[in-house]
Amino acid sequence: MIAYIKGVVTHRLLDLVYVNVHDVGYRVYVPSSVQSQLQVGEETCLFTYTNVREDAIQLYGFLTMEDYELFLLLISVSGVGPKLGLGILSAISPEHFVGLIISGDTKGLQKLPGIGKKSAERLVLELKDKIESLGITGTFTPTGKLSPVEQVPVGTTEEVLEALMALGYSAQEVQPVIQEVYDGTQEVPVLLKQVLAALGKGR
Repeated sequence: MIAYIKGVVTHRLLDLVYVNVHDVGYRVYVPSSVQSQLQVGEETCLFTYTNVREDAIQLYGFLTMEDYELFLLLISVSGVGPKLGLGILSAISPEHFVGLIISGDTKGLQKLPGIGKKSAERLVLELKDKIESLGITGTFTPTGKLSPVEQVPVGTTEEVLEALMALGYSAQEVQPVIQEVYDGTQEVPVLLKQVLAALGKGR
C-alpha cells in the first residue's frame, strides 16, 4: 500500500492529477478542493488510499492526514465506495460534513450527490460515534442547510469546469466564479455563458 507520494504535478484534469515521482507518473484522484490548490510544475505531497479492483488499481489523494482519515471513515460505511466518498468530499467541506454527522442532520446529508434518505441515516448511525471518539470537529449552520457553494450539483460544476478548462482556463481561476454566478437554477449552457461573461468582465 502506498502511504503517500511526493513529486511534481504534471497534469491537472477534471477529478485527478498526474504526479511525477522520480520519472514515474502516478494518476491520483482528488477532491475538487484539493485539485484547485495544485498547480502544474509545483511539488506536492499527497496522502493516498490505494483501491484495488479486478480491472484497475486506483490512488485517491489528500493534502492533509485529517482529510485522508475522514475519507477512510466514509468508505467504511456500507454502500459508500471510494468514488462516492470522493464525490461527497468534492461537494462539501470536510468541516461541514463532520458537522452534519455530529448534529445528525440527515436532511442536510441528502443534499449531497448519491446520498438518499437511507444512506444519510446509515452515515449518521455508523460515523457519529467514530468521529466523536477521534475528536474530529466540524461546523454546521443552525438551519442545517448547505451553503450556496455546497448546493451546486457536482455534475453541473464538473461539466462547466471541464468546458472552461478546454478553453484554456485553470480550475483555480474559474471555480470561484462558478460558485459566485450559480444561483441553483441554471442549466449547464446558461451557466457556462454567464461564467464566461463574468470572466470577461474581470479581465
